[in-house]
Amino acid sequence: MPEPLVTAAATRTLVIDLEGGLLRSELLMEALFSSPGRMLARFGAGGRPGMVALTDILARAEIDYAHLPYDSDVLNQALAARARGAKIYLVAGRFARHAAGIAAHLGFDGVVAPADLAAGENLPFDRGAIERIENRSRNANLKTSLRTWAKALRVYQYAKNTLVFVPVITAHQLNFASFGSALLAFLAFSACASGAYLMNDLLDLAADRQHPTKRHRALAAGDLPISSALSAIPALWLFAVVAGLCISPLFLGVLGAYLVTTIAYSLALKRKMLVDIVTLAGLYTLRIVAGAVGVGVVLSEWLLIFSLFVFTSLALIKRFSELSMRESAGLADPSNRDYRVTDLQIIAAMAAASAMNAVTVFSLYVSSTAVTPLYSRPWLLWLLNPLLLYWFGRALMMAHRREMPDDPILYAFRDGPSRIAVAAMICIMLAAI
Repeated sequence: MPEPLVTAAATRTLVIDLEGGLLRSELLMEALFSSPGRMLARFGAGGRPGMVALTDILARAEIDYAHLPYDSDVLNQALAARARGAKIYLVAGRFARHAAGIAAHLGFDGVVAPADLAAGENLPFDRGAIERIENRSRNANLKTSLRTWAKALRVYQYAKNTLVFVPVITAHQLNFASFGSALLAFLAFSACASGAYLMNDLLDLAADRQHPTKRHRALAAGDLPISSALSAIPALWLFAVVAGLCISPLFLGVLGAYLVTTIAYSLALKRKMLVDIVTLAGLYTLRIVAGAVGVGVVLSEWLLIFSLFVFTSLALIKRFSELSMRESAGLADPSNRDYRVTDLQIIAAMAAASAMNAVTVFSLYVSSTAVTPLYSRPWLLWLLNPLLLYWFGRALMMAHRREMPDDPILYAFRDGPSRIAVAAMICIMLAAI
């Protein structure tokens, strides 16, 4: 990787390209997504022509200069040169107000325009004393790595979409055609969810950059250009639509409901207390509904009710983990959620209650006549109760000890005891058939 140019002379002047050098992002996009809702409101209220109004609004956007994704190598070299007595200027061709704000925040000496620098006119320093710090490796960064894309698309979250296989398994439709349809449904949901994750990250840029862990997300850290994410979102959703049509129009309708709900969640519902919990539980359950529709099996009302309680509990555990992390780090209440750190106890109680309700529903199911046509040894299913109690109890305990990451479903895939418990549940269900 080529090293940026740096001067050894303490009295020389350094100029740094703001975009493509110091900033690991695009200033236009940063202005646009600094507060998307406010930008749209201002644009709609403006009486001037569209592009003129938009340019003016973006120029006056409120950007958090302290949390922008700066290139650490370039910034460190500039600050080291400044410590040796050099003067530092930013080169910016647009959004002069934002460039000046960034220069002031970083303690630089000012901003110059590219045209003035090229012509050598109107410069506040001796042109012969200039050294230019350039991040010449930025061109290589345009070819975003597959690892960065996988991180941005949340490929690891695809584990949640395996829920579309649940109806196939519980209905005992274990054949190639059913698994083929379920696999295509899995791919459709994965593409749809990745597009939604990108959109959510764009809308949450400012909040994510102030979060101790979310600031490492690809868009928040500047690893993935905002413009690339904007191009990827419609491509992913187009693939999801095509895959959905290959299954059935009804499945596409369920997928559309999932996407609309996800967008509503990203835009507004996640900021509503408890509405976000119900929405998350519904989105998880909707995956199971989509699996049943895709394969063409009748969805059991027992499975539907059980799933709703399970996912409500998991959504509450997710919120508990997020708030407990903030409490441990001494952070303030989240700005993009309608929860307070003082809500931890009631959230934990609700999570435990939902988990116990799920176990109760499952016990009633095993006691009902609905299991007789599906299982030759239904009495074995009673062995699932202690395993369910163990897993829910462990999840709650790990969250209480601050040893669980944000998402309990992903935790179940990574945690050794949880994997053993899930494997034992599967073996019991197979033995009961």
